[in-house]
Amino acid sequence: MVINKKRLTFIFSIFLLFSCSKSTDISQTDLFPENGVLPSSINHNGSSRNYALYIPPGYNGKDALPVVFNFHGSNDNAIDHLFNTSDMRSVASFEQNPFFLVYPEAGICDGKTTWNPSAQGGVNCLDDLDFIETLIDSLSLNFKIDESKIYACGYSEGGAMALSLGVSKSNRFAAVGSVSGTMLNFNTPLNPMPTIIVHGTDDGVFPYLGDTVNNSIQLQLDFWVNFNNTETVPLLSSETNNFNGITTEHYRYLQGDNNVAVEHYKIIGGLHRWRLDQAIFPAGSSADDDTGLLLWNFFENYSK
Repeated sequence: MVINKKRLTFIFSIFLLFSCSKSTDISQTDLFPENGVLPSSINHNGSSRNYALYIPPGYNGKDALPVVFNFHGSNDNAIDHLFNTSDMRSVASFEQNPFFLVYPEAGICDGKTTWNPSAQGGVNCLDDLDFIETLIDSLSLNFKIDESKIYACGYSEGGAMALSLGVSKSNRFAAVGSVSGTMLNFNTPLNPMPTIIVHGTDDGVFPYLGDTVNNSIQLQLDFWVNFNNTETVPLLSSETNNFNGITTEHYRYLQGDNNVAVEHYKIIGGLHRWRLDQAIFPAGSSADDDTGLLLWNFFENYSK
């Protein structure tokens, strides 16, 4: 049996970190699983709220790392979203710039498992905005996190949650992004908020042009462009994938307050999917997450 001394030293250092922590709010079922994913929970308003945490190999317990929250869609859960929809572990493991990856899990709202992206809500909706802020505080007690570099992204209704955090918790988040999502919270943020929106023109769940229930993607972009005081005429580029023929238009609204930008990736003919290439991969596949990398390349430019 060959012992990996580097991994052993890393594990021992994390063990000491948790042993010395004053917080008992987070429970760990398996601190060092082979896949790097730590199923965890936190007590919030008398309820146990679940989330999955990925600790990158570059974490040494001393250097503060950024945090990326990734929210699942309706009637899904954290683990399924991680392994079947948006596996950003390879992105979070970059040696040059690793980060903690957090997949929170929604509760019941209006009879389904989904996020409550507002301070109000419907039947049996939990206070998810406060839950995420409490989770940030709890993580900061157990890990060395860079609180100036906390980001949120999400898929489908998870995108609505991410954008809502950009509106309601702009004091905590440095940038936000939505993939095949929508926007439900149009209150005024306290601070400029870099925002990226990825959406397909043939999305059948949240139509690109909107409908009687959902706002159009352009209206959502207009909100962030106007609030961030960016240029109103975007820089436009276009790229066609030679392998699958998919064309993606990239819109960049630049020079906003505090030098923030609003960016939009418009996937021509794109459906309600996470990936830019519109592919669907079976559980456990090791395909690179092109959208996750795209989001991180945007996020890493910003800090509070």
